[in-house]
Amino acid sequence: MSNQRTTPVESPAQVVRGLYDALVTGDVPGVLAKLAPDVIVDEPAQLPYGGVHQGREVFVQSILGAMMGYAEVAITDAEVFEGPTGVVGTLAGTLTARTTGETFPLTMVEIHQVEDGTVRKIDVCTKNPHELAAFYARAEAGTT
Repeated sequence: MSNQRTTPVESPAQVVRGLYDALVTGDVPGVLAKLAPDVIVDEPAQLPYGGVHQGREVFVQSILGAMMGYAEVAITDAEVFEGPTGVVGTLAGTLTARTTGETFPLTMVEIHQVEDGTVRKIDVCTKNPHELAAFYARAEAGTT
């Protein structure tokens, strides 16, 4: 008989749920803990923070920093679905421009690849990337 204790391993869905919980509460260290050091995040090209980004720090600075630089982000719903090829997450909420108070409904679907207890890749799809980009342009300019 072995006296070794094993730590329960989180399922890929649990890893993504933990990532979303940290995002909802603004827990940046919690977000970083769920991301692989070399995580790849692919955002729609139309967005001011669009394109392919690699690395946890780049995610925080380039994506979260840009999203939150011009708007308050309130995530009101997050769901996670695990399938044979990965984890799909949906996020819904509201963006509120810091400069104008304009609100914008946020709807995102993300496909996550999880390995060894961390998110390795996130492919982000937004319902309306052109409208979201226009919202950020107005927020940056301070106009509605």
